[in-house]
Order: sequence, then structure tokens, then C-alpha cells
Amino acid sequence: MSSPKPSTIRVGRRYRANRLDGPYDAIVIGSGIGGLTTAACMSKMGKKVVVFEQHYTAGGFTHSYDRNGYEWDVGVHYIGDVGADHTLSKRLFDHITDGQLKWAPMDSHFDRIFIGNRHVDLVAGPDAFKAELKKEFPGEEQAIDTYLGYLRQVAKAMPGLVIGKVLPDLAAGPLRKLVDRTAPAFLNKPTREVLEDLTNNQELIAVLTGQWGDNGLPPAESSFIIHALIARHYLYGGYYPIGGASEMAKTIIPVIQQSGGEVFTYADVKEILIEKGKAVGVRMADGEDVRAPLVISNAGVFNTFDKLLPETAPHRDYYQDKLKTVERSMASNCLYIGLEDTAENLKLPKTNYWIYPGTNYEKQVSDFVASPDEHDIPLTYISFPSAKDPSFAERYPGRATIEIVAPGPYDWYEDWADETWGKRGDEYEAKKEAYAQRLLAKLYEKFPHLEGKVDYYELSTPLSTDYFCRYSKGEIYGLNHTPSRFEQDWLKPKTRIPGLYLTGQDVMTCGVAGAMIGGLLATVAVSGLKGLPLAKRMFVG
Repeated sequence: MSSPKPSTIRVGRRYRANRLDGPYDAIVIGSGIGGLTTAACMSKMGKKVVVFEQHYTAGGFTHSYDRNGYEWDVGVHYIGDVGADHTLSKRLFDHITDGQLKWAPMDSHFDRIFIGNRHVDLVAGPDAFKAELKKEFPGEEQAIDTYLGYLRQVAKAMPGLVIGKVLPDLAAGPLRKLVDRTAPAFLNKPTREVLEDLTNNQELIAVLTGQWGDNGLPPAESSFIIHALIARHYLYGGYYPIGGASEMAKTIIPVIQQSGGEVFTYADVKEILIEKGKAVGVRMADGEDVRAPLVISNAGVFNTFDKLLPETAPHRDYYQDKLKTVERSMASNCLYIGLEDTAENLKLPKTNYWIYPGTNYEKQVSDFVASPDEHDIPLTYISFPSAKDPSFAERYPGRATIEIVAPGPYDWYEDWADETWGKRGDEYEAKKEAYAQRLLAKLYEKFPHLEGKVDYYELSTPLSTDYFCRYSKGEIYGLNHTPSRFEQDWLKPKTRIPGLYLTGQDVMTCGVAGAMIGGLLATVAVSGLKGLPLAKRMFVG
């Protein structure tokens, strides 16, 4: 079998040591949306920031790739809260792209949750959302109203948690006590526990938590904080970037360049340079040392403190210890499908399909992980990017794409972890093919008319996630969003090492919006008082 050809979608400038144009005010490691957000926000404040990305294209989980005449996004399946200019997400996107990124709404029935043979739609707009649920679950009106009230209470409690991430330790402690006193008791309880206090209707609970794949933890394990943030994020529907996911990095990079900054690809950072106890720059894979007074890592806490921080760095033991208090999030497989016809002709919906065998999510996951061949896939998510992006038809005439995401534990593929991407051999390919067929069967079950129409497909595994995005166990959401994760006060932009900061999804929460807010918080943390007007403009408007 011949190796797949690398994608031609390249965003960012190829790194060469002689292309560096220092001195820089800051170095950002990794060009995921958190790193790009920090770099763009700092650039707007007149700072010259260089972003180093090891992959051949910028964007992290927001990049797109093309193969065999098709294009797919790898992580931007839908974004909420960008339909109105007054939301934090929209303000932030407009700020870091100079208003250049445009959005297309999905269908008002943006998420369709299948529980066995039944399906229930999540509908855009709080009133429509409530009405649809009440129609599907007569007698549960009170639980549904209370639930929406809970989402509002979590939203009210968030500013306190957010501010705590950027305040100095002395002030953060008392603030935390205040937040704990004023926050609702259910705030950081497990999601399932909170919902089972509201209703004993397991189908309703299953529908309300039907987006659990957006944070990677079934409801018994996740904090109600992450559940509520995601549910609220999509309360007004889902949106998709016009031109595809790669438009994000494409529209942010010019803003980074406005103050002389740059985003380099193929730029592999090997270690953070520490001198006299301070972070003073980074060492590149080619041996080049690049210096700057600020080093901001978008590489996740495991990479930052385990791989990039030298053995002799101060506080290294402290962070090694802290890494034991968090766990890596779920790994997944994704099937990328190309069809030789338009989304319109094929009647592909602008709706995400979430397919579950039944209501007991936790048991279905553990059964499947224990013996994948004997049990049904516990979660199958189907997305139709070519239907969601109005520019797709003109960019790829007569073609359409579909993506199917499903759990795929890292240990299934561990034996091939040391092999080269695209050359992992027949046994690996056979294992992938078997899972691909199971996922195609899920697609044909819901869309029988697509059988025989698939022109091309390929399956990515956790090894691909590691290769392209440097998450060594294939985890897609950084850290698991358990209640204990939200109690870790070391997960914030400022580290104990002077000059070293964190950005991205490990700072606050996962997802594009979560990582962007992490990026905003990192900017505020490195800018001190100068960051306050930005914080006020973004959070208050």
C-alpha cells in the first residue's frame, strides 16, 4: 500500500533559523487556537510575538487538511455563541481576526441525539429548546425549567472562577472562598448526580447529556461545570466557519504580523531555556536558541512540565507532583469520508448526529473498552462539514464530505506507536479498516441512500493525533474535566517559574471557545494592569 500524500493546505510560514526576525517580546509554543489567541491579543497591544508550530500547518485542532480532492476539518465541528455580536466568543473572534472570520448557522435542529431507536433534537434558542424537550418528555416540565435555571446559575458563577485564574495567589485564595460561598452547591458535582436530583427519567438525562462527546467524559465522571458551559455555549445553535476550519488560523495570522510577529511551521521546540531560575527562551530542534522575556506554552501541561522543562528547572518536582492530580482526556478515531456528489443532492443535513445504543452511557463505554468486538460502539458522532460550509460547493464542486468520530483507546494502537506515520504496515491498516467498516455501517443505518456513494475514506487513530498535535496518548481535550480538575488551582496561566506562562485548553476548559478564553486569560496574566482594558472589553463589552 502506498503512503498517503501529505495535505496541501498550509497555513503559516516555514521555519528556518535565518528567517527569525528578533528580538521578540514573547515566544508562544504551539499554534492551537489558545496560542494564536494569545499571540494576536498581544500583537494588538503592540507586542512582537513569534509562534512556533511543529506541524506543517498552523491551527492545532483547528487546522484542515485535504486528500484525494476532498477537505476536512479535524476538530472544529461546530462553534456556539457566535451568532450575535455581544457574546464573548464572537467579540474574541472579531478581536483576533479583525472581524475577518465569518460564520454560517447550522440547521435550527443543530444536534440530533439518538438513544437506541428514539431520537430527540436539540433546537436553537432557549424557548425552542425547552418547547422541544417538553413535547418529547411530557410530565418533565419542571425538571426541564429547573435545568435551564441551573445553566444560568453556572454562567453567573463563571466570572469568579475566571478571575481567580489571573489574580495573584494572595488575592485568588480569598476570592476562591467567596466564589465557593456564593456558587450553587451543584456547581462542581458530577453531571449525572446533578441531573438525577432533578429527574429520574433516564432518557431525558441521556438527551440532556447527549453532547458528552464534546468534552470526552460520560456524565457520571464529568463536572457539571463543563456540562453546563457546553450546553449554554450551544443554546443559541451551532455555527461553522465559512471557508472551513483553516480560515481561523488564516484570519488570525495577519493580526499577529501587525506588530512584527510571525507564525512558523515545522518549528519544533525541544526545550524551554531556563537561566537563573527564569524562562528566557526556547531551544529549537535544529539547535537554534531563540530568546524572549516571556515563554507562553500552548503545548498542554503534560508536554510543558514533562518534556519541555529541563530536569534542572526550578519547581520541576512541584509540577511533576501536580501532573499526578490530573488525567489525560479520551482518545478517538475519526473516519474522514469523501463522496462524489454535492451535499445538497445527497441531502446531507446541517445537523450533527449523536448515536448511542442506550441511556447507560458509562456502562456502554466500559463494556466497549473491555471487549470492543462484542459490544456496540458507545458513542458515534457524525458531522457533515460540506453541508455546514456554504463555500464548500464552490471550492470543491460536485463533492461532499462527512466525518465520523468515535472512541478509540490509545492502547488499541500502542504496538505501532514507534512506526512512521503512513507506514505502519498491513496489520495496523487491517485493524483500522475493520473499525472504519463499523463506522460506515452506522452511517448507512441512518442514511441508507449513501451506500455505494462513498468515493474515499480514511481513519485517523490516536497515533495520528499524537503525530500531528503532540498529544502523546491521542487525547483530544487536554485534561479530563472531572470535578477534581476544577479544584486544581495550579491550572492557570502564570506558572511558578518566572517568565513561563500557560495558554490553551488546560488553563480553563476544552473546545475552541474554552481554549480561546485560556488564550485571553494568558494575555491578561502576562500584561498585568495593561491587560485590564482588554479583559473588560472582552468580558463586559
